[in-house]
Amino acid sequence: MADADRSRALTIRSHLSGPRAIMVEVSDCGRGFVAGSENRIFDAFFSTKPAGLGMGLPVSRSIVEAHGGTLWAAANGGAGATFFLTVPVE
Repeated sequence: MADADRSRALTIRSHLSGPRAIMVEVSDCGRGFVAGSENRIFDAFFSTKPAGLGMGLPVSRSIVEAHGGTLWAAANGGAGATFFLTVPVE
């Protein structure tokens, strides 16, 4: 959100997702990404940032999956994106 020309907001929500899982949603109002590239942003070396390495999201997803969870993203209707994370509750 560093280059956003509007007020910056980051929203974090959590709730139970089914009987044995928790979901965390992280929404921002940055520049987001092009709709349709939701799955590509998790590819190694793919980045939406000019100086990005494209390693943060693939590593994050592999850690979440190693713990039995899932990680995905969606473009917001306006600016920004929302990332969703689910993990099992033990």
